[in-house]
Amino acid sequence: MAEKKSAKTETKPAAKEKKDTAKASAKGAEKKSAKNQSKGKKANPVAKYFRDLRSEFKKVVWPSKETVLNNTGVVLMTMIITGAGVFVLDLAFAELFKMLMSLVGG
Repeated sequence: MAEKKSAKTETKPAAKEKKDTAKASAKGAEKKSAKNQSKGKKANPVAKYFRDLRSEFKKVVWPSKETVLNNTGVVLMTMIITGAGVFVLDLAFAELFKMLMSLVGG
């Protein structure tokens, strides 16, 4: 029976391991902040902000060059098509306005 328990604990899902690691690192951070406060030191909020910022940037998954180029192409084509559509509408409304003005006699 002892062998079955050890086999089960070895096959933890990766998500659970990440949660365990996150909990452990959070506990470590709490201990560090508690040590700083027990010594009478105040935690510098600016330094904490930049530590947190660096931590968050490590979590970012940046797109590949191929993805960036593909998305840039999509955006440029959308802008060109939209610009052409606005240009055609502008010409149509300008001609309509000219026709109305010629009817009124202005």
